[in-house]
Amino acid sequence: MLEGLLVGLSTAFSISNILMVVGGCLIGTFIGMLPGLGPMSIIAIMIPVAIGIGDPSAALILLAGVYYGAIFGGSTSSILINAPGVASTVATSFDGYPLARQGKAGKALTVAAVSSFSGGTIGAILLLIFAPMLASVALLFHSAEYFALMVVGLSAIAAFAGSGQVFKALLMTILGLMMATVGEGALFPMARFTGGIMDLQSGFGFITLAMAMFALPEAIYLVLDPKRSQQEDGSSTGEIKELRITREEARAIIPVIGRQSVQGFLIGVLPGAGATIASFLGYAVERNIAPKEEQEQFGKGSVKGLAAPETANNAACTGSFVPLLTLGIPGSGTTAILLGALIALNVSPGPRLMIDNPDIFWAVIISMYLGNLVLLILNLPLIPYIAKILAVPRNYLIPFILFFTLMGAYIGQNNATELLILVGFGVIATILRFADYPLAPLLIGFILGRMLEDNFARAMQLYDGPGFLWERPMTASLLVLACLLIFLPAYRARRARLRAEGVADAD
Repeated sequence: MLEGLLVGLSTAFSISNILMVVGGCLIGTFIGMLPGLGPMSIIAIMIPVAIGIGDPSAALILLAGVYYGAIFGGSTSSILINAPGVASTVATSFDGYPLARQGKAGKALTVAAVSSFSGGTIGAILLLIFAPMLASVALLFHSAEYFALMVVGLSAIAAFAGSGQVFKALLMTILGLMMATVGEGALFPMARFTGGIMDLQSGFGFITLAMAMFALPEAIYLVLDPKRSQQEDGSSTGEIKELRITREEARAIIPVIGRQSVQGFLIGVLPGAGATIASFLGYAVERNIAPKEEQEQFGKGSVKGLAAPETANNAACTGSFVPLLTLGIPGSGTTAILLGALIALNVSPGPRLMIDNPDIFWAVIISMYLGNLVLLILNLPLIPYIAKILAVPRNYLIPFILFFTLMGAYIGQNNATELLILVGFGVIATILRFADYPLAPLLIGFILGRMLEDNFARAMQLYDGPGFLWERPMTASLLVLACLLIFLPAYRARRARLRAEGVADAD
């Protein structure tokens, strides 16, 4: 291992590979800032460039830099215009955009940058130390465990509901699950609930739905409420008052970063879990363990609520390289494209990659730490200028949001039907917002619904019935955890209510 590490260090710190890291991070960051152009699209475009480079180490370092650069930069559109173009940055908008509305866009971008850097760096260190060991752990997870993990993710919906909104959040989650059934199913490769529309054969696109739930209603709100172009304190959206994180805020987010770096990395190690689930679970866990007075701030501009998903998704992004490099198993659509690039470069990922190609294995891991440092150096000085997007007058900001919303939806599926779906769901989402229904649970149900169905179908076929729910200890343990996540918030609320009534009676 030590010999391979030294080979990796010499490879990663060559001038050409340092330039690959910087170039990949730059490309990924700017692509990540644009709603709808996620890492999957740009990596697919970059594969011919990577193959043209010839050197497998340099090519993979470039593509890896694009990947975590896009995840790193994906928070920008979520924070500034409430338009998450990547699934893993949806949770970032829950508290990032309210902070921007409070005149703290600079602070929000700083928290996101520091959290992303910390999560990615700690993830790279864990990858360096535990990659071979964790590969065997990842093999223990079968379809039954992944199904239970999706249930755990869905059970956290209470964390995305405000006070008294748990029932509404449940309804929205069920609606999201129903929408995930549109298109071809896992058990039968037949189109369902498409209404005869061929463009719905593969279901609704995530980008279209994310834009319809968040970005489009925001543009409509700006039209209907002119005062929304101002901050919540009445000042202009162009004023950037705060950039630095205060000492109290730093003390608040350091434990969050520590917990979510480890949790996000471990979730990223599991093939099929990925940064999206890591970000949602990270947000839910931090809200559930926060004191009651802090729980009320989640969704309204909590720095903890912003730091948790940003740390978790970047740590998970790094963790996803464990199954890719050590087992040859892609953990997400993006790593599946990276696997294709490796094969095109005549590199066979798997248990022998560390032995046969130590320069590739260790160089990629070391380049991740270097890449996160490059991303922090690139992004922190640009924050005051990026935040000035909010200085754009409302008359120009609305077309700006609409342009990127429509472009993101069209590029995501490459058909005009997506634009009609976007507008239709955008209007419905606006009505739901007026009725005070939380939209995040709908998106969570939609994202996790397809994976839930796929893994349930495979588990039913493998175990010839629902016996896997209690026959596999790990599956049963995860389902018990899901029950705790469902009932614990209700128990805590009931206990607080009884305590308040007891105090009132005593008075």
